[in-house]
Amino acid sequence: MQELERDRTIEEAKDILTVEDFDAVEFWVGNAYQSAYYYQHALGFRPVAWSSLKTGNRKFASYVMQQGNAKIILSSPYSGSSEMSAHQAMHGDGAKTIGLRVKDVEQAWNNALERGAKPVTPITELKDEYGTLRFAEIETYGDVTHKFIERDSYDGIYMPGYKPYKGVLDTPEKGVVRIDHIVGNVNWNQMDKTVQFYHEVFGFGKFIEFSEDDIATQYSALKSKVVRSYNNRVKMPINEPAAGLRMSQIEEYINYYHGAGVQHVALSTNDIVKTVTEMRDRGVEFIGVPKTYYDNIKERVGEIKEDIDILAELGILIDRDEKGYLLQLFTKPIQDRPTFFFEVIQRRGSNGFGKGNFQALFESIEREQAERGNL
Repeated sequence: MQELERDRTIEEAKDILTVEDFDAVEFWVGNAYQSAYYYQHALGFRPVAWSSLKTGNRKFASYVMQQGNAKIILSSPYSGSSEMSAHQAMHGDGAKTIGLRVKDVEQAWNNALERGAKPVTPITELKDEYGTLRFAEIETYGDVTHKFIERDSYDGIYMPGYKPYKGVLDTPEKGVVRIDHIVGNVNWNQMDKTVQFYHEVFGFGKFIEFSEDDIATQYSALKSKVVRSYNNRVKMPINEPAAGLRMSQIEEYINYYHGAGVQHVALSTNDIVKTVTEMRDRGVEFIGVPKTYYDNIKERVGEIKEDIDILAELGILIDRDEKGYLLQLFTKPIQDRPTFFFEVIQRRGSNGFGKGNFQALFESIEREQAERGNL
């Protein structure tokens, strides 16, 4: 009963920290130069700015990769004794910082600390020829941080300290327009605590909840709750393991990432068929579902604009809610550790996360786990 009453208090999101949208997601990786090649060649992100020895940065190399309004920062250290190096050694390549664009960084920072957030970087002001940018940073789950970025007075590509960059390849974009949502994995019994943190500190509301009855197979299960900003631009599902006969995908992630962290970033597209086709042609591997998934798809989701035969050929999943439908597909992990992956999503009215696809998706992930000897 107490949990039910608490959940009732966090349904509505409030504009406490002036969060407007996702800004950039920064990954700490082993080799930013090689990672940037993969992100450009396979995923269609263009390198638009960099910070390195050649720009005066003596600590790390960093590339700003952009596609549409989605920005990914890839950074790797020069020193083996740095925080960045320790993070990469512990977790492998992984998302360290989720950037959030805010209207007022001072309001975001002060309110966050007053509400219990732990500080990482106080309000910092940077200037260059493109203007002035202010940011501050707080802790969240695991080693993940949130960086509040106020950029209304800045016209540069990312932030001062980064210079424009032109890559040697001219790879076309793949149709990604923005970051749709970012999913975090936390350990046993940490989901409610994390959701409450986002409510109390950020003013985020609880959007959707999935129980182990919604996301389960005969072997394993997980639980998930989605938090969202007041304007619905920032959505973050939080997953935790649930009891099952064997290791769940969340447990596998925690074991190999060595803690909580970002499980995947969902990339929004206006043409998922084009985006997935071009990514596949460039070597991106996606999770596969059995062809039987499409046997009764028309009865389950009704009329859609796309050709179901093409969707079936590409393995794209479809789900419908009361507001419309969505199409989605998930890559396999993009490194040797079975941790981080990407989702490609196209929304045609639906605000959901593909609940009707959970069974097929979870079974597909379990087949991958079995191949790795982790099921």
